Amino acid sequence: MDVFLAISDSTRRGMLEMLLAGERSAGDFVSEFSEMTQSAVSQHLKVLREVNLVKVRVDGSKRVYSLIPETLSEVDAWIARYRHFWPRKLDALAKHLDRKPRS
Repeated sequence: MDVFLAISDSTRRGMLEMLLAGERSAGDFVSEFSEMTQSAVSQHLKVLREVNLVKVRVDGSKRVYSLIPETLSEVDAWIARYRHFWPRKLDALAKHLDRKPRS
C-alpha cells in the first residue's frame, strides 16, 4: 500500500490528527475509536506504520505512536506540484457563487 491509499481512509486520517498534539498510546486510539474493535484499530495503525507515516516505541507494556514528519513532507511536495491550478478554480467558484441568487 502507498501513503496516498493509507490516508484515503478517514479513520487513519483521524489517527494522524490525534498525533498532531504529540505521542499517543495504542490504548488512546482504542478509546477514541470505540466503535471499532481493538484488532481493527491495530490494523489501521499497522498500515500507518507500513507506509512510514507513524513510528512506534515500546514503553513498558504500552506501545506509543508518533508521526514521522518527513513522510508527510513528501506528500506535501507531491501536492505542491498541483497547487498552481487551485487559484483559477477558486476564482471560478467565487464568480459562480456571486452570480447565484441569495436566499
